[in-house]
Amino acid sequence: MRFSVVNPLAIIGRVFIAALAEVGNLSQFAANAVSHIIRPPFYWRLTLQQMWLIGYNSLPVVGLTALFTGAALAQQIFVGGSRFNAESVVPGVVVIAIVRELGPVLGGLMVAGRVSSAMAAELGTMRVTEQIDALTTLSTDPIKYLVVPRLIAAVATLPLLVLIANIIGVLGGFLIGTERLGLNAGTYLKVTTDFLEQADVISSLVKAAVFGFIIALMGSYHGYKSSGGAQGVGKATTNAVVSAFIMILLANLIITVIVFGSVG
Repeated sequence: MRFSVVNPLAIIGRVFIAALAEVGNLSQFAANAVSHIIRPPFYWRLTLQQMWLIGYNSLPVVGLTALFTGAALAQQIFVGGSRFNAESVVPGVVVIAIVRELGPVLGGLMVAGRVSSAMAAELGTMRVTEQIDALTTLSTDPIKYLVVPRLIAAVATLPLLVLIANIIGVLGGFLIGTERLGLNAGTYLKVTTDFLEQADVISSLVKAAVFGFIIALMGSYHGYKSSGGAQGVGKATTNAVVSAFIMILLANLIITVIVFGSVG
């Protein structure tokens, strides 16, 4: 009886302590990376290269996701609103849902799936092949050289990506609403602009910047800390994507509650 009670508690305790240790290591890694952002040297060429890889190369998948989501959302809202003779709410609900939630969240998730995995795989490969150790030998700080450009690039490009995604998502709703659902184009645009507020756009861009930081941090952290050869790199890649997804959804909830929690 003693072992049947103590052993499960010991397992729970080990898992809890390991989770706390992981949070501590991640926090220390993030603080170290952020502190290097404002200290020279600055690798602008690497930063611009990462902006291209993260931002421009992610634009097709983010744009298509936003377009299809906006169109499907308009269709679903129209069907639901028709049950209460409220088809006119389609433009307002679409723009609020896209700008406040779906644009930044889906954009962040799409970029996380593409970028976090790539960062973790690249840095993980560098770790297991001792290229990161070689940088240290050459008196080059690996955090400064490898992590900081990715953080800056992700935080700078995600708001632009999400802004484009918002526009494309609203356009998708407009196209399905006017071409298939029979809504008047002028009325649709007027309702869209009337419902959209400055706070909606600001919260969307703030979310995007936070998501960009999370994406780069998770990808860099798991890749930088990977070990165990090819199997370790694969595990780091999986952990980077999963942790980025969870952190994005959690951050979205926190920001939404802070910005819109008092709105009735």
